[in-house]
Amino acid sequence: MPRPFHPVALAPLRRRSRRTAGLAVLALAAGLLAAVPAEAAPADQQRQRDFAAAAQEFGVPESVLLGVSFLESRWDFNAGTPSTSAGYGPMHLTDLRDAGTGTHHDEGEEDPRGDDARRAKLPATPAPKPPPPGLQTIDEASALIGQDVATLRTNTTQNIRGGAALLAKYQRETGGKDWYDAVARYSGAKDTAGARSFADEVFDTISKGVSRKTDDGQTVTLAATPVSPAREQADTSKTECPKKVSCLSVPAPYQELPNNDYGNHDKADRPKSQKVEYIIIHDTEGYWDTAMDLVQDPTYVSWHYTIRSADGQIAQHVPTKDVAWHAGNWYVNAKSVGIEHEGFAAKGTWYTEAMYRTSAKLVGYLARKYDIPLDRAHILGHDNVPGTIPSTIKGMHWDPGPYWDWAHYFDLMGAPLSGFGRPGSPLVTITPDFATNQPAFTGCETAGKPCPARGSGSVVLRSEPNESAPLLKDIGLRPDGSASTMAVSDIGSRAETGQRYVVAERRDGWTAIWYLGQKGWFRDQRTTSPAFGLVVTPKPGLPTVPVFGRAYPEAEAYPANVPVQQVVPLPYTFSAGQRYSLGNLLGSEYYSATTFDPADHVVVKGKTRYVQIQFGHRIAFVKADDVQILPAF
Repeated sequence: MPRPFHPVALAPLRRRSRRTAGLAVLALAAGLLAAVPAEAAPADQQRQRDFAAAAQEFGVPESVLLGVSFLESRWDFNAGTPSTSAGYGPMHLTDLRDAGTGTHHDEGEEDPRGDDARRAKLPATPAPKPPPPGLQTIDEASALIGQDVATLRTNTTQNIRGGAALLAKYQRETGGKDWYDAVARYSGAKDTAGARSFADEVFDTISKGVSRKTDDGQTVTLAATPVSPAREQADTSKTECPKKVSCLSVPAPYQELPNNDYGNHDKADRPKSQKVEYIIIHDTEGYWDTAMDLVQDPTYVSWHYTIRSADGQIAQHVPTKDVAWHAGNWYVNAKSVGIEHEGFAAKGTWYTEAMYRTSAKLVGYLARKYDIPLDRAHILGHDNVPGTIPSTIKGMHWDPGPYWDWAHYFDLMGAPLSGFGRPGSPLVTITPDFATNQPAFTGCETAGKPCPARGSGSVVLRSEPNESAPLLKDIGLRPDGSASTMAVSDIGSRAETGQRYVVAERRDGWTAIWYLGQKGWFRDQRTTSPAFGLVVTPKPGLPTVPVFGRAYPEAEAYPANVPVQQVVPLPYTFSAGQRYSLGNLLGSEYYSATTFDPADHVVVKGKTRYVQIQFGHRIAFVKADDVQILPAF
C-alpha cells in the first residue's frame, strides 16, 4: 500500500553531505534488485512496489509520485509506445527522437466548412512546426539514474525511477515549500497557467484517491490524502471555460480577405438563433504550436477550443455563439462546438490523462450551458459526422480515431456509457473493455503495416458470424462495392464505444446489428451492454426510405435572397424490416452565412422534421414522415 501522506513529507529535501554519492549507490542497488523477481507479493502488485521503492529512493512522497504518474498515463505501460506528446511509460518520460516529430496525416480532402453555397475551403496544410524542446526529458532521467534511454522507454521499473529522480531534482531546483512547483514543472508546460493547471489536477487526485488495474494487469492504489498545496486560482474571465482550469484566449481572426472572401469562421448568435446540438471531438494531427499558428491564420479554418496533451491546457479561439469551420458538414458546424486535442489519429499513440480530464470538464461545462445530453448521439467524434452528399463521403475525416477512450472520457464526465436496459434487449450499447480490446489495425505509420497492439474502443464488424468472414461494405467510401479493410483510417465496418445499435440476430455467441443497411456481426463477449430507448423503422408500405447527411429545409422555406440548398440522399439503403437507434428529433435548418457582414446572415427554418439515427459508424438523418418511432422491446 502507498505510504501515508504527511505534511512533513512534502517539505523540501534537506541538503545532506554525500547526498549525490548516496543516491548513486541507491540507484545501482535498485537497478540490480529490479532484475530479481519479487516472490513475496502478488505479481500484479509489482508496479505498486516500484512506486513505493522509487519514492523512498529519491525522497519523493509516494502520493506525489503516484499522482503525477496517474495524470500522465493512469499508470499504464501502453506497450512501450509513445503518447501523442512523445511520452513513454507510467511516468511519461518524453523522447522525441524515438517517437518522431509527427506529420499531418492525410485524412481525406474534406472541406471543413462543408457549405455548398460557397466554394470548397481546402487550405494547404503547412509543414508542422518542430515540437518544443521540452519533449526530451528521458535524457535527463537517464543521466540521473544511470540507465540508458531504451531501458527507460520499455522497463516500467526504471521508468518510474527516472520520473522520481526528475521530480526530486525539480524540487531541489524550485526550492518550494511543498511539491507543487516541482509537479508543475514536471508537466513540461512552458507557460505558468498550464503548469499550474496540471499541478492542480495532480493534487486534486491525491486528495480524492484512485485505484485501478492497468492495461498490463497491475493493480495500483493511491489512497485519498488530504492536502492543500499553495496554488493560484485559474483566470477564465476572458474565456468560456469551467472554473479551476487554465483556459487561454487565443482568438481566431474574423477578417476580410481579397476577392470578397473572409475568414476564418462565421459570426452568429447561438443559441438565440440556433440551438447548439453537438460537441465534436477532434485531434489536431500536429503539435500544439502548429495548431496555434493555424487557427490564427485568417486564410485557414477554425475550431472553438484546443487542448494540449502534456498538461491539459485549454485555449479558446472562437466564441461558442459563433460558427467555426471544423466538421466538414455545414449543418453540423452550424449546430456544434468543435474541440481539437493535440494528437495523431493514425500514429498508434495514446492520449494523456491530463488532456482527458480537462477536456471532460470542458465538455461537461458546455453540455450544461447549452443543454446538450451527455451521450454518443450528441457528443460526436469527427469520425461520426456524416458526409453531406454522396461525393463528400470519401473525403470526410476520421479523427480522433480508434484509440480515443470514449468509455473513460464519459466516466470522467459522470455519464457512464454502459447500458441500463434489461438483459436481452434488442437495443445495445457498444461497450468493449478498452484495455483488452485490441483490433489488428494497419497503417498507423506505414500503409499496410500493423499498428501497435493497443487498447481500442472500436468493434470490427463482419458479414457473417465467423472471424474469417469479409468485413462489411460501405458503398459511400467504396462505390465499387468492395469490402472494407482493417486500415486504421477505414471506418466502413466499425462500431464505436457508446454508440447504440439495434440487434438484427444472435447466433452461437455472435451478435449482428443493423449497420448501413447490412447485418454486422461481432463476437459478443462482454462487447455490449443492454440499452433502452427508441428505434426507427420505415413506415408500413415503404420498402425503403432515403437517408441524408444533413437536415435541410424544403425548397419552399427559403426566402428569395437565399439560394435553395438541395436535399440529396446518401447512397445507402434503409429497408423495411431494419431498425436503427434514435439519437435526436430535429427541425430542418440552414444557416446562410456567405458574406463578411453578419447582418446578411439568415437562419432558414422549414416545416420538414428529421430523425437522427445511428446508421453506421457515422450518424445520419431520415425524414420523420418516412419512419415510425417505436420503443425498443
